[in-house]
Amino acid sequence: MDPVSVGLLAALAGGAGGELGRQAWAGLGALVRRPFRREGGGQAPAVSSGEAELVRLAGDPGDQGRAQVLSTALAVRAALDEDFRTGLAAWQEQAARVTTGDGAVVNTVSGGTQYGPVVQGRDFSNLTFTSPPIPPSAGAPGGSPATPER
Repeated sequence: MDPVSVGLLAALAGGAGGELGRQAWAGLGALVRRPFRREGGGQAPAVSSGEAELVRLAGDPGDQGRAQVLSTALAVRAALDEDFRTGLAAWQEQAARVTTGDGAVVNTVSGGTQYGPVVQGRDFSNLTFTSPPIPPSAGAPGGSPATPER
């Protein structure tokens, strides 16, 4: 299995991908907290589960060194724990889709006249628009836009 991308780990720890990114990060946390399972049923080896490294990266998402340490811990555990390797591969595939923008988007605008900007797309954050106020007569039920006076 390829190591988990340092960039992917740092991006998700830093909040990339909005809500889906937070869910992916939480999913990795749940994965590393699973009990260590050694093939053949032997005792868990004396290697990191990855949990401490995950917590350290969450505390400083911009630290590439911490992301590298987490990536290494995940790779070592995946090499020793088949169930973890399978789960990590599935997680990695899902997380990559979150950060690369691969995914379906359905945009629908309905419900009458829209006053102001309508943005269609995926994964927006921190948007600000300055729009003129809705005309008073248009805001009333059954009203029509005000006509200019002569």
